[in-house]
Amino acid sequence: MFTVTEKWKPEDPLVLGVFTDEGQTSLIKQLKESAGLHTPEYLEGGLARLSQGRVESLILPYENQMVRVICIGLGARSMAGRAESRKVWGQAFQQIQAQGVERCTLFLDTLIPDDEKYKEWITLLGETLYLSTYKLENYKTAPIGEQRLKSIQLFSDSFDAVSVKEAFTEGTAYAEGANTARKLVHLPANILTASELAAHALKMAGHFGFDARILEKQDMEELGMGALLAVNQGSVEPPKLIVLKYQGLEEWRDVTALVGKGITYDTGGYSIKSKAGMPGMKGDMGGAAAVLGAMETIGRIKPEKNVLAVIPSTDNMIAGGAFKPDDVLTSMSGQTIEVLNTDAEGRLALADAVTYARTEGADRVIDVATLTGGVVTALGSWMTGAMTNDASFYKQIENAGRETGEPIWLLPYNEDYKAQVRKSSIADLNNSPTRKAHAIMGGAFVGAFAEGVPWVHLDIAGTSTAETAHALGPKGPTGVMARTLAYYVNQ
Repeated sequence: MFTVTEKWKPEDPLVLGVFTDEGQTSLIKQLKESAGLHTPEYLEGGLARLSQGRVESLILPYENQMVRVICIGLGARSMAGRAESRKVWGQAFQQIQAQGVERCTLFLDTLIPDDEKYKEWITLLGETLYLSTYKLENYKTAPIGEQRLKSIQLFSDSFDAVSVKEAFTEGTAYAEGANTARKLVHLPANILTASELAAHALKMAGHFGFDARILEKQDMEELGMGALLAVNQGSVEPPKLIVLKYQGLEEWRDVTALVGKGITYDTGGYSIKSKAGMPGMKGDMGGAAAVLGAMETIGRIKPEKNVLAVIPSTDNMIAGGAFKPDDVLTSMSGQTIEVLNTDAEGRLALADAVTYARTEGADRVIDVATLTGGVVTALGSWMTGAMTNDASFYKQIENAGRETGEPIWLLPYNEDYKAQVRKSSIADLNNSPTRKAHAIMGGAFVGAFAEGVPWVHLDIAGTSTAETAHALGPKGPTGVMARTLAYYVNQ
């Protein structure tokens, strides 16, 4: 979808950035010397007044023809940061796409605020372009006629072409991983079953050369995965435990495990959700989507790291054989669990998945899940909630989230909270002790299965979908944490 060129094609619009805290004489001179464009001097004042985020088109003479130049107001160069640049670039690319532009050339020298760190900025530019212009698929029988930006050329007069290509490719790798997560979350549950999710993972593994294994119901029974199997009891769809291994080191050591909740639909089971609470539960596999999106990015970038992805997948349905409140389950770890709430099923699935990750040599575990409504109450849709048993490990994840624009907030996790999930007269643990500190109770239950391995829990129930369109994409699935997980691994 993109190419690097030493000379832009005049038949395609040229996109340039305008920083408004400096004179535009140098920009006009640059356009003439680098792009061969003759810009009337009277336009200098107009360019200087181009407000941040505004997109304007000019028709300028080039050789024996007139060409279109699209100007983006970038604000003050001195104030340009990653978050602000993402927003301004994203909104501008969306406007350009909405204008029906299918092909264009980005004049990188004018869009990048810091020439010394141009590779970092070009990576961010590539990521932003592909995130912001992403369109969700639909099942409408009548065509909508949406505009799509299909082809991009990268033009620079001063940056090394090989470095530009490498940096932009890395940026697109982050975006493509997040967009894959968006696509998966958006799929209806009658289409994206656990079997289909496993098929997607196998296809990805084949493309990127991952080792892959899909554990079937019989495999889970042999391993004693009573927690995950209980969630599946009411379903006609078989459960799957999806396991992917990326080995970037010679030996299987120093392994990071990414564990993603893959509940393809959650009715709540016998602790049934309300009529209003059930629509949208196709997205209860957002954690699995984030992990698969991160693995796609990792497969594209190929870091020298070892990564294990584990996804417990099933739906949570109601039937004569479904699990019930008061049931006692035996997990793969051997710990027994009193079921108090069948709508607290995600933590049961994660319990066996975290245990499995440890048996596969995980040195650290990050689990990602649309786990609780409590985290939405606490943090809204603006931050992902986190818990950890290792502060230094968490700090690395938090920093990765800051760099990718996916902020994370650490919730408390101490002996008082741990004691709550161990309150049972009949089993080692209970899966839903109280509505108080609901988000923390969910995380504390999963943490009971980390058993000393450094662990970070990410509750994305509030951040996995956007209620409105935004600078980095449409209303709906955000693909949150796909980029953060990949960034953590790659950095």
